[in-house]
Amino acid sequence: MKRFSQLFSEIDRTNRTNEKVAALVSYFNEAEAADAAWALYFLTEKRLSRPVTGRQLLQWASEASGFDPWLLEECYDRVGDFAETVALLVSEGDKILDEPLSRMVEEYILPLTDMGESSKRSIIVDTWMQLRKTERLLFMKMITGGFRMGVARTLVVRALAESCGVDKAILSHRLMGAWQPDAEGFQRIVSTNTSDDLGALPYPFYLAYPWEPEKEESFDVSEYRIEWKWDGIRSQLIKREGEVALWSRGEELITDQFPELLLAAASLPNGLVLDGEIVAWSGGEVMPFGELQSRLGRKRVGAALMQAIPVAFVTYDLLEVEGDDLRTVELDRRIKKLSELIPPQQLGARIFTVPELKASSWGNVSKWREKAADFKTEGVMIKRRSSAYGVGRKKGDWFKWKVDPFTIDAVLVYAQQGHGRRASLYTDYTFAVWDGKELVPVAKAYSGLTDKEIRKVDAFIKKNTTGRKGPVRMVKPELVFELAFEGIRVSSRHRSGVAFRFPRISRFRTDKPIEEADTLETICALLPPQAISQPTRMNQLELFPDAG
Repeated sequence: MKRFSQLFSEIDRTNRTNEKVAALVSYFNEAEAADAAWALYFLTEKRLSRPVTGRQLLQWASEASGFDPWLLEECYDRVGDFAETVALLVSEGDKILDEPLSRMVEEYILPLTDMGESSKRSIIVDTWMQLRKTERLLFMKMITGGFRMGVARTLVVRALAESCGVDKAILSHRLMGAWQPDAEGFQRIVSTNTSDDLGALPYPFYLAYPWEPEKEESFDVSEYRIEWKWDGIRSQLIKREGEVALWSRGEELITDQFPELLLAAASLPNGLVLDGEIVAWSGGEVMPFGELQSRLGRKRVGAALMQAIPVAFVTYDLLEVEGDDLRTVELDRRIKKLSELIPPQQLGARIFTVPELKASSWGNVSKWREKAADFKTEGVMIKRRSSAYGVGRKKGDWFKWKVDPFTIDAVLVYAQQGHGRRASLYTDYTFAVWDGKELVPVAKAYSGLTDKEIRKVDAFIKKNTTGRKGPVRMVKPELVFELAFEGIRVSSRHRSGVAFRFPRISRFRTDKPIEEADTLETICALLPPQAISQPTRMNQLELFPDAG
């Protein structure tokens, strides 16, 4: 446990990626396999079943620290993390535990699930007092499930790959689904015997640069292939030795989330790797990305969900055929071969190719981009016909030209403190627009402001708090911000009746009074035509009066 808390401290005190990776590599090199297994379990965002309630922990922490519950809640509001609040306010006793991480989990935490409240309280409070501050913090995080160490899963996999010498994609494959966090399970994950893993591995994805229209004169449009930029999940579909695998660009194996694509891939030849996009697809056209989100992260996808939100794999590149790597072959030749293997778009098809968008000038390309919303795409892709399929981004070959984002002016109404270096600042904001004479929350955003602007907003929030609910402050409605977002859809989960895709702050509107903020009616006018008849706060709020 002491070594794991040291790792936490090393990661917490740096923002440098290489330093975080180095700390992780050092830990995996030094830790016993049983401890490394549990560390990997938590670092990859897996959670234990929570054995106690937040109310119980608050009461026990109050008794152990000598502070009244209301004062603990005030401290929690200031700190922004309940585990850290307990770690700071409960004092350690004379005896200090020095147990391995694996024993702390298996003998102090897991048995709590089957205990009565009195026994749980005794073990948890006694353990608090026998741990150092950082170890107490980690113990609380393991109990509550709020385990965030400021390091992305991809960095954990990168560090583990450096430690054991196994390819990152293989490790990602092994870490998918359920695995046992014990010494034997960890040894299987880091085993250098990869003979059973290679068939499912994807190629590194080739990425596009944002298009710069002012540089059009430097490029001959005839040398580029124009395609739609689809609004879905960038993926590679792999079929080798009769087995099908779907990998996302984020190096996640997502095969089980799309069983209909596995069925559709059954007729494809072996030794095939397709690059494309998984989209929600119905009636011969793409559905909003928000619909596709309902399919993500599920352990089981039932027939009802597949019928409600069907998907398709839109194929736009061929990376391997009959086991031969085609990535060095020029794009036009890869596309020609692809068209011989995968049919064009047909009603009911789940895997298909789409035609090139014909353009004889950059003005034509611009017109295609302007029509993107009509085809429910994000814009256009611009790909050099002679390009190989590279790794990462290589400027000059592949570009993306997205449509301009939607923007609205909204009023700040709620705020919550951030995390890490922003834990003492209010940086997580909720924004509202007018519905008649009422301000209705429509979106949350926490990015887009400069450090100077954040400090200015933080000072305003602290001076103009009108109420509190846990760590959330209600703020006097006075500040207006321009929000940008990629899309909008009807949502019965939100009080406003709508939900935005990728909302972020684009401008602090110090020039605009709140009376000039946008209205919910204006926002609903941005909905796709087919969504207008669906329930929104504007016309059928009674269908979901309790939506938050």
